Amino acid sequence: PTDPPSPQEHGLDFQRLLDASAYKEMFRQDMIRWGEEKRRTDPGFFCRAAVEGALQPVWVVSDTRRLSDVEWFRDAYGDAVQTVRVVATEETRKRRNWVFVAGVDDAESECGLDQGVAFDWVITNDGDKVALGEQLEMLLQSLHRSL
Repeated sequence: PTDPPSPQEHGLDFQRLLDASAYKEMFRQDMIRWGEEKRRTDPGFFCRAAVEGALQPVWVVSDTRRLSDVEWFRDAYGDAVQTVRVVATEETRKRRNWVFVAGVDDAESECGLDQGVAFDWVITNDGDKVALGEQLEMLLQSLHRSL
């Protein structure tokens, strides 16, 4: 078998891997396998990469996928860490063209934080812009108070 792709190691179009295109789906399972292998050898690999060179007083580390990621940040930064979960109903997600793929959407990379994390914030994003704005404003006010 060939090595699983990573953008830098395999010449993939990084921008196209960020969207919900068929291009991303062609490589998704291989990317998951590649990431799992990296995590097995070094659980903090992706977390360290996310904060490398960051000097800002507030960082937004998006798209953590596993309990080990959350634990790494809490171990490294303690009470400064605020965890935020963004949720949408399955109906909303389907309207946004999400389609469940067995073996991918039920893998740890997609649902590893569904249990075991007490999130500091849960933001609902079901298409109500006013409600979303109010929730984000509360989060921003809290962050400003902690600076």
